[in-house]
Amino acid sequence: MEIRPLLMCFALCVVYATSKPTEKKERVHHDAPLSSREHDDAQGFDYDHDAFLGQKEAKSFDELSPEESKRRLGVIVEKIDGDSDGFVTEVELKAWIKKAQKKYIYENVDRQWKDFDVNNDGMISWEEYRNVTYGTYLDDSEPDDGYNYQHMMARDERRFKMADQNGDQIANKEEFTAFLHPEEYDHMKDIVVLETMEDIDKNGDGFIDLNEYIGDMYNHEDEMEEPDWVATEREQFSEFRDKNKDGKMDREETMDWILPSDYDHAEAEAKHLVYESDSNKDGKLSKEEILNKYDLFVGSQATDFGEALKALYSQPVVLPAAGSRRRR
Repeated sequence: MEIRPLLMCFALCVVYATSKPTEKKERVHHDAPLSSREHDDAQGFDYDHDAFLGQKEAKSFDELSPEESKRRLGVIVEKIDGDSDGFVTEVELKAWIKKAQKKYIYENVDRQWKDFDVNNDGMISWEEYRNVTYGTYLDDSEPDDGYNYQHMMARDERRFKMADQNGDQIANKEEFTAFLHPEEYDHMKDIVVLETMEDIDKNGDGFIDLNEYIGDMYNHEDEMEEPDWVATEREQFSEFRDKNKDGKMDREETMDWILPSDYDHAEAEAKHLVYESDSNKDGKLSKEEILNKYDLFVGSQATDFGEALKALYSQPVVLPAAGSRRRR
């Protein structure tokens, strides 16, 4: 069984507490880039392939024939068309791109699923999760490790209820994913903020003051001088975090800090794909329009061969020396 998510979180807290004082704890959640490649369609569509399929899946398409690549793309188009109206909208495309980028998260959930779905009914109840995670710990009223497992369980139950959108105390795969990775879901943002504030707010007044903010990032014990980044963080708190200048961060200010409204790469890519493929300019894509621009969405042996040809012909031509009978 993999390390259970909450207990792993506490283990990380121990690591932070015993790490070097100059190491900085990162609380901010940023969206990962859609691709490690530069987005330049003039040089190729590798970025678009990574964004649309996810980098691992995009690489597998490069081994396919154009015919097989188109066939598989056609199957994907039907999955993207959520309302089955025969068209792919920008909203549906954005949702697909976000899902493709979260594939590693779903794989992580799949690995843990069998550990918690004790009765193999395809669902995970709160009772199943509680018994697997805390069963043996709750039998010991005074554990030697000093952790308050009753408190930890109550916190987990609160998060489980937030993820359980229909309120039946049973999580399907998507709800369990939201439970394990709340930062990835809009409806879970409040619980991410609440848990963060509970971790940092040492005096229990419901706010995060400057000392608590710095104290969460930086352990100054046994350190003669503060590293430069600590002074920078003090300035960040005063100038940007504490927006109403009352000397502390409330819930809204904490959310702006840990869950910033970054540039939405998935939305931008969805707009780009629609703009480039929408031949009749009706603001949505038919399956035919997507397949006509298949090389924008997915790779194949043909697109790779095309890149190789472009690289070949971009090389300078070396003419044979005078009198040579060899031909190029």
